Amino acid sequence: MSIIGITARQIFDSRGTPTVEVDVTTKLGVFRASVPSGISTGIYEAHELRDGEEAYLGKGVQKAVRNVNHVLGLKLMGMQPVRQHDIDETMIKLDGTENKKKYGANAILGISLALSKAGARELNLPLYTYYAELAGNMNTQTFELPVPAFNVINGGAHADNSLAFQEFMIMPIGASSFSEAMRMGTETYQHLKVIIKKKYGGGATNVGDEGGFAPNLKSAEEGLDLLVSAIEKAGYTGKVKIAIDAAASEFYENGKYNLDWKIPGSSGKLLSSSELASVYEEYVNKYPIVSIEDPFSQDDWEAYEGFCSKLGKKIQIVGDDLLVTNTNRISEAVRRKACNALLLKVNQIGTISEAIAAAKMAAENHWTVMMSHRSGETEDTTIADLAVGIGTNQIKAGSLARSERLAKYNQLLRIEEELGQNAKYAGPSFPYQ
Repeated sequence: MSIIGITARQIFDSRGTPTVEVDVTTKLGVFRASVPSGISTGIYEAHELRDGEEAYLGKGVQKAVRNVNHVLGLKLMGMQPVRQHDIDETMIKLDGTENKKKYGANAILGISLALSKAGARELNLPLYTYYAELAGNMNTQTFELPVPAFNVINGGAHADNSLAFQEFMIMPIGASSFSEAMRMGTETYQHLKVIIKKKYGGGATNVGDEGGFAPNLKSAEEGLDLLVSAIEKAGYTGKVKIAIDAAASEFYENGKYNLDWKIPGSSGKLLSSSELASVYEEYVNKYPIVSIEDPFSQDDWEAYEGFCSKLGKKIQIVGDDLLVTNTNRISEAVRRKACNALLLKVNQIGTISEAIAAAKMAAENHWTVMMSHRSGETEDTTIADLAVGIGTNQIKAGSLARSERLAKYNQLLRIEEELGQNAKYAGPSFPYQ
């Protein structure tokens, strides 16, 4: 089948911000995808094209929509959707810039995502199986369901509280299946809600952008203590572990890290890279932490190298802003031994093909890979299928509230049910227990 139509429109994400939705049409139907958006973004990410005009406070995406409808879509008419890599390469060459600034990564990605759904339908394959074949996975009978990392306490740029670090997550590594991981996660989340409400009042259980609670905690230790209590109350001590996304680029300035960056009028608690590393090490020794994402700023390579050398065999050190799902930066991080895990965000790079290449490079270098949503999400569940298909052993899609987050986890439950005995859970093979 050939592409007979490509249409884009402006829709809205979970923050009420405009984003791009694309329909790819073949004789087999209409295949739709929508593009997420981050608020805590790395400077090396592919370019998200915004209108910069009065409407929607400059956040409109009509320029990107026009680029799909009047440029990219017309160039791709008649091509076969199963030629994913060729079509992605065509769009990259048409754009011609290093970071997709001409037509917008949001325009290009919308087409790439929808195109993959059309390709899967043409071959009559589940979307996750199609991604497995695109990635060159030989075994498409048995699939691994990822360990979910539920963001249950929000801070940083995602919440109006004093927490410097952006996400405090729980990971049900000790579950025997993905469905059991969901049970562990939801029960711990509900116990956490009761604990927070009792200690801080009803308003403290309001949730942030990704569905986690956002009480006005004064320190990371306070949040970690809450998680330990909730895990214990739920009865999952030793089975549910803790992960942190520090998003340290947000509080890095002039060579120092300011852990009081969100406190108005504060002179700042300024730390050097080595002092911040010591803080993390203290947390790892005190709490059941198995993963820290973006512990340092996106250009603080030396800090990453030292930290990975010291703790890289004990915990997962995840590169997000450092790597931006870009094979050039992943290659540099491998060479410098700067981290041991990749956060995979499709909109950081802009096409399915490039995202798969990034995941394969990480895996080939014995890294772990965590599939990720963005803080501005839609109901699109593509990343759930992508995580299963290319074999990322983890996924973070937000908390256990807000339907745009649960949509991804619910899709994984459906995939697990469909696979039956051919579904394995990645928890037992997680290397940092």
